[in-house]
Amino acid sequence: MIFNEKMETMPREEIEKLQVRGIRETLKKIKESNSILKKKYEGVEPEDIKSLDDLKKLPLLEKDELREAYPFKHVTVPDDKWMRMHMSSGTTGTPIINVMTRSDIEQWGEVMARCFYAAGVSSKDRIQITPSFGLFNGGFGFHYGAERIGAFIIPIGAGRSRLQLQFLKDLGTTVITAIASYPLRLMEVAQEIGFDFKETNLRVAILGAETWSDEIRKRIEDEMGVDTYDIIGMTESGGVGMGIDCEAKNGIHVWEDHYVVEIIDPETGEVVDDGVEGEMVITTLTREGLPLIRYRTRDITKVVSRERCDCGRTHLRIDRIKGRTDDMLKVKGVNFYPSQIEAILMKYTQLSPYYHIVLEKVKGKGSMTIVAERRNGFSSEDLDRLSNELYDFLGFHCHIQIVPEGTLERPQGKAVRVIDKRIK
Repeated sequence: MIFNEKMETMPREEIEKLQVRGIRETLKKIKESNSILKKKYEGVEPEDIKSLDDLKKLPLLEKDELREAYPFKHVTVPDDKWMRMHMSSGTTGTPIINVMTRSDIEQWGEVMARCFYAAGVSSKDRIQITPSFGLFNGGFGFHYGAERIGAFIIPIGAGRSRLQLQFLKDLGTTVITAIASYPLRLMEVAQEIGFDFKETNLRVAILGAETWSDEIRKRIEDEMGVDTYDIIGMTESGGVGMGIDCEAKNGIHVWEDHYVVEIIDPETGEVVDDGVEGEMVITTLTREGLPLIRYRTRDITKVVSRERCDCGRTHLRIDRIKGRTDDMLKVKGVNFYPSQIEAILMKYTQLSPYYHIVLEKVKGKGSMTIVAERRNGFSSEDLDRLSNELYDFLGFHCHIQIVPEGTLERPQGKAVRVIDKRIK
């Protein structure tokens, strides 16, 4: 048996009892370890956690605390139990290493198997894995889940877009997994070489690792002929697979027998009500190498519902990730996320999904330019409409530069949306 499928439809009161036990176990693991993090919980004992409300009494865990523990001062198990590691990119500082035990790897495979099943994927499918197999967790996570459900695995990894397309057709791929922006590159290369996705068996795309708008989602679904699923997870939580949306497309299910989710006000740290947007905080319930209590993910979302979903699952649903607290831009006193600009741009089918938001200072004042690629022509009337729509949203006029398709650089990894020339 791959996993206990009844766990996905447990009554909410049973889920919460399980979570309280899991919090106690996580706290116990940390306190009985040599982890530097045990100092945070002096004076608190596992038996002090009697309800989920008691979790709020524990301190929040910051990303910098894990960075300062580099490489292994945060690990809670002796090194004879270490099996593998993955780490964060470290693009904004010292990387965070997550050391995994055999149990951690099995847990990863279990939640990833659930994600595949939620996306309608089974042992009958052929899964092409395009994220890299390396320090980034994506490739291995999808591999463990696909292996767990018994599907045929095509572990091609990152890049080689023409070969990716060839394999989609020649190998009968039915499911593709990728960082969210990679299908845009595949669609572009397909157009260049006359490749027709209709001549493939592709039906599902499971995408994550980046914020992607509903408008980008529609473009991918329309042009590739697939049903897309938004998957979440991070190195610190144990990798991709913490949750995924289902066929109802009404929020991302988080596997609550493995994770507790709280949404806090990022300024005050206080927990907000369901339906109120804030920063997602997670507590792991079953991880060994790096158990986390109230870890600040910096991801902005909200709880959509704790009620049973139309798909039958009872695990809570959060909204699709809007951005990260450190992604928020402030120009001329206005706060916004790049994904909100993307949603406006992608209403115009004449524009390519590649764009840049360029921030700089001109004569000592903040200036913002949107560089967008023209796809199928873009008239002066279209430009006026776009300019007015952006003004209505931002409350100030920004510069708009329309360039030929193919002008902007295509990154090898995650999409680059913001170029901040204000940073020296």
